[in-house]
Amino acid sequence: MVKKQVTVGSSMGERPIAMLVQTAGRYASSLHLQMENKNINLKSIMGVISIGALGGHEVVITADGPDETEACEAIVEFLA
Repeated sequence: MVKKQVTVGSSMGERPIAMLVQTAGRYASSLHLQMENKNINLKSIMGVISIGALGGHEVVITADGPDETEACEAIVEFLA
């Protein structure tokens, strides 16, 4: 399991949430975003929509699976 903390960049508001879910979907690993008391599956569009605006928030990305390192890095790069 790989965990990374990241502050979501302000440009995240301009990027469609669907792109985040599509990026997560490219990987076999499970990917989750933890923010406050929420743990969201990044492969679920409804889950990602439910957390609202991310820009400026500190989040923790967790990846678990065969390509966890690459998956986590891709999501962190997308969010930063």
